[in-house]
Amino acid sequence: MALIENLNLWPPSNLQRNLALNSPPKLFNFKPSATHSFRKTLHTCRCSLVNEQQQQQASFTDQEKQLIDALIGIQGRGKSASPQQLNDVERAVQVLEGQDGEGDPTSSDLIEGRWQLMFTTRPGTASPIQRTFVGVDFFSVFQEVYLRTNDPRVSNIVKFSDWIGELKVEAAASIKDGKRILFQFDRAAFSFKFLPFKVPYPVPFRLLGDEAKGWLDTTYLSHSGNLRISRGNKGTTFVLQKRTDPRQKLLAAISTGTGVEEAIDEFISLSKSGAKDEPVLLEGEWQMIWSSQIETDSWLENAGNGLMGSQIVKNEQMKFLVNILPGIRFSMIGKFVKSGTKTYDVTMDDAALIGGPFGYPLEMETKINMELLYNDDKIRISKGYNNILFVHLRASDGSK
Repeated sequence: MALIENLNLWPPSNLQRNLALNSPPKLFNFKPSATHSFRKTLHTCRCSLVNEQQQQQASFTDQEKQLIDALIGIQGRGKSASPQQLNDVERAVQVLEGQDGEGDPTSSDLIEGRWQLMFTTRPGTASPIQRTFVGVDFFSVFQEVYLRTNDPRVSNIVKFSDWIGELKVEAAASIKDGKRILFQFDRAAFSFKFLPFKVPYPVPFRLLGDEAKGWLDTTYLSHSGNLRISRGNKGTTFVLQKRTDPRQKLLAAISTGTGVEEAIDEFISLSKSGAKDEPVLLEGEWQMIWSSQIETDSWLENAGNGLMGSQIVKNEQMKFLVNILPGIRFSMIGKFVKSGTKTYDVTMDDAALIGGPFGYPLEMETKINMELLYNDDKIRISKGYNNILFVHLRASDGSK
């Protein structure tokens, strides 16, 4: 964030290993976790969930929903965004910055509290700390803003996990005008769950001089106080939220690998309460990001059953596509027909290994009864081969 982007010091070496973390899972490359089979009967939608959905829908305007929609599926809070995704976000940001949000946001009580960082651009001046922590989906990143106290502060928090702890970087803050907050770093520390004391972060703030100073402009603050857009002194754009969209909650659970089935159960219950039409299998390229079954030892079996890679849906045909090695792909093509209000019979029978212009046919056939549990232009939740639960993200609409 704006504070972290100013801190041009490397974090302790091999931090992830010291925290007993393996390389965190990336959203698009997430490996299916070894979880129990998804419950065949979803819980009945509870009144509390209905109320929550209604509150979430009412908390964002149409223009704010367009920004949130543009953020769905972006990895690393923007670190791995495609040029098209960045353009979509920037357009939505510019629309909101041209709207009448809260006037003089630094004077509004709505700016106070804890904000979750959802997206940030990556300028060439981004600090090593920003590159190390902010772009990792496994971590949660927050910003706390408290300006109406005897000790005004803005703090950035990197939460490693509930069982490990967090890093908190603090700065003394002051208000310059209705949009700008001035800050200066003065302390930082790790709080580990397994230690009864804080571990100081080894940064000599007093020796940094002007490098420890910066400013943060709030260019849009929603009237609901749930969404904020800010720009830092090094040219970085930030999108932060106090309340997240149900799809964002689901993707957060998948990226961290915790409570995924419960998150899916709740998400589907929420979506059912507001659904007007039955889900429809949309065309496009769909990347699998999670399944309720771990992969088997046979990559060919995994690929042929849709347990890895992507699916391309177009003209009543479906293609499984898996990159095996550089220049070598597995491809399997089949057809699907609608068999019920939300079910499709899929027959995959044209498989091949493809290398450049050459293809080696494979004798394989897979029959799947696919049930759509949820589908929109970004996310698809379905039951497929062997009643396995899948979550796919739409990488493109297939128009090109």
